[in-house]
Amino acid sequence: MGAMDTETTFPLIISVDDHTVEPPTVWQDRLPKKYQDIGPRIVRAPLKEMTFLGGRFKPVMGRPGDDGPIGDWWVYEDLHRPLTRLDTAVGYSRDEIKLEVITYEQMRRGSFDVPSRLADMDVNHVQSALCFPTFPRFCGQTFTEAQDHELGLLGVRAYNDWMVEEWCGPDARGRLIPLTLIPLWDAELAAAEVRRNAARGVRAVAFSEIPPHLGLPSVHTDYWDPFLAACAETGTVVAMHIGSSSRMPSTSADAPPAVGSTITFANCCFSMVDWLMSGKFERFPGLKVMYAEGQIGWIPYILERADVVWEENRGWGGVADKVHRPPSELFADHVYGCFFDDAFGLKNLDSIGVGNVLYETDYPHSDSTWPESRQVGEAQMGHLDADVVDRIVRRNAIELLGLTDDGLWPGGA
Repeated sequence: MGAMDTETTFPLIISVDDHTVEPPTVWQDRLPKKYQDIGPRIVRAPLKEMTFLGGRFKPVMGRPGDDGPIGDWWVYEDLHRPLTRLDTAVGYSRDEIKLEVITYEQMRRGSFDVPSRLADMDVNHVQSALCFPTFPRFCGQTFTEAQDHELGLLGVRAYNDWMVEEWCGPDARGRLIPLTLIPLWDAELAAAEVRRNAARGVRAVAFSEIPPHLGLPSVHTDYWDPFLAACAETGTVVAMHIGSSSRMPSTSADAPPAVGSTITFANCCFSMVDWLMSGKFERFPGLKVMYAEGQIGWIPYILERADVVWEENRGWGGVADKVHRPPSELFADHVYGCFFDDAFGLKNLDSIGVGNVLYETDYPHSDSTWPESRQVGEAQMGHLDADVVDRIVRRNAIELLGLTDDGLWPGGA
């Protein structure tokens, strides 16, 4: 086939990495009454101070009547976490996007309202979208770090119920694809939650790119095996977003955010090597993992290097007894890279694999290509055959996430 005719044929996008900002009542509507005062809730309060250096975000909430900009804050046990402009930046010029607290009224409504989200997807040539959380953080770390894990488990389940029944419910018409959370502190409970949600059609679960950064066991242990078995058995893809280890890459405590923003892919890089050298893909042949917002241009070298290490150093490298195939072969069968703006990666697609690449728009974050995701895709994929573009923009996601041939989530269509 010839190169894509971008004027008429760029496919409707299935984005595998967008975000939802949870409405204020998600947990207040679903938790038992005894938890209303300590469960997640929104409080409007001033900002005392806020820094984001060395990959660490540190906000401090002021008291009523204090000076400072007013924002909406999630309050949960001892946690105070504000809504920020970085959570929902679409619709603002790049120069207007700053690290500042905001209220729900100051954000684009599509961040938290289903009909408005669908309208913004229409503007952006997006048919369907998988959305990561905001307050729970990218793999539910907020509940893992809480003191009361009984409440934390209820919080995870409440989020998942909201995700499936409301965010991806009838009003979404199958266009929003559910992504659920697990209680990371208990792999057996995590497996049960995977199966509970798989039974209602969920095919993706959030997980940490580097669990030890959260004080949890690594993928080199057998701790996660019940969870991984549940994912493999139910066809649930393990979705890891940059920052899902609560530690963005940086170089020093005083490095400005621009340093970390440039190297955000690094955690995905480290994580992928962990998985390729863990033996888990051979132990759980049905397991699939994806790296949201990790981009793809770095992948060819890592696969080349991993194959060399496996071929030449596996005897002393601690993997000879569990990794029996070249890592590049394991990648081809089990791993998906996700990108929204990576011209270099697309020029090296043959070294990655057409079947291992997914497209995303990152709505409503500051890096999002909204409302020009189609134009970005056309510019970067114009040299590719139309069938290759279709795989990247739609078909790979349809197959991985169990969508209908029309690109919709069957549970909500």
